[in-house]
Amino acid sequence: IHFPNEVIIKVHAASLNPIDLSMRSGYGATALNMKRDPLKLKAGETEFPLTLGRDVSGVVMECGLGVSYFKPGDEVWAAIPPWKQGTLSEFVVASGNEVSFKPKCLSHTEAAALPYVGLTAWSALNQVGGLNQSNCSGKRILILGASGGVGTFAVQLMKAWDAHVTAVCSHDASTLVKNLGADDVIDYKSGNLEERLKTLPLFDFILDNVGGSTEKWALDLLKKWSGATYVTLVTPFLINMDKLGVADGMLQTGVTVGSKTLKHLLKGVHYRWAFFMPSGPSLDEIAELVDSGKV
Repeated sequence: IHFPNEVIIKVHAASLNPIDLSMRSGYGATALNMKRDPLKLKAGETEFPLTLGRDVSGVVMECGLGVSYFKPGDEVWAAIPPWKQGTLSEFVVASGNEVSFKPKCLSHTEAAALPYVGLTAWSALNQVGGLNQSNCSGKRILILGASGGVGTFAVQLMKAWDAHVTAVCSHDASTLVKNLGADDVIDYKSGNLEERLKTLPLFDFILDNVGGSTEKWALDLLKKWSGATYVTLVTPFLINMDKLGVADGMLQTGVTVGSKTLKHLLKGVHYRWAFFMPSGPSLDEIAELVDSGKV
């Protein structure tokens, strides 16, 4: 423990996410290195070995002097941010505000599959998108890429908050997504997806887990001048930093998101980027949903 707000967790289960596999090839190295060492005090030191793994479920072994919410022996779960060493280890050091009590109904193995994707979806829907239990009822939500980890969690969260969910996925995953509660499930491989979605009533919110050219036509599916929002989790932020360096990468990113935000605001819809955000308090809310059987 290096700081009073940290805890040591004995790892009972951990899991990999797609970002871990990308990081093996250097994805995001420029931005993540800046986050790890913003003043470049460790310049010249090697990054290796790099420990991968974002999710952890385990037992608290030791707490810093500033941690009063947890005690040794508590069963907890967490998602460790990518700029920290990962969870494929015997022990993990995490900030207390990244940690939450594990859902009682889940084993450690089950619990280790959820925090990173859950928090990524929570960030997009709640923290960036502004959706919550009190304002979701009856809203029409479109989830593009609904069968992945983030998508399946998003479907369940939106249904727990009483929204109407249209989910887009492959035919192979349609039964899974329907069983998770989606009201309408559309196979993106069956016919022209854009034209099929245009036959449906307009949406209040779109979550894009796909990226690419999707947003060029998907933004037209939102209700205009009603506060409707499009949130994408597929952004060029880390790639820009890797290709252009810190200063130019941040400038390019700022210009891109700024111009798109203004362009679509003038057309009557909100356009936003979202990212994973570590948060113990958000995991507390997710754990409550899991223990209540809603997720």
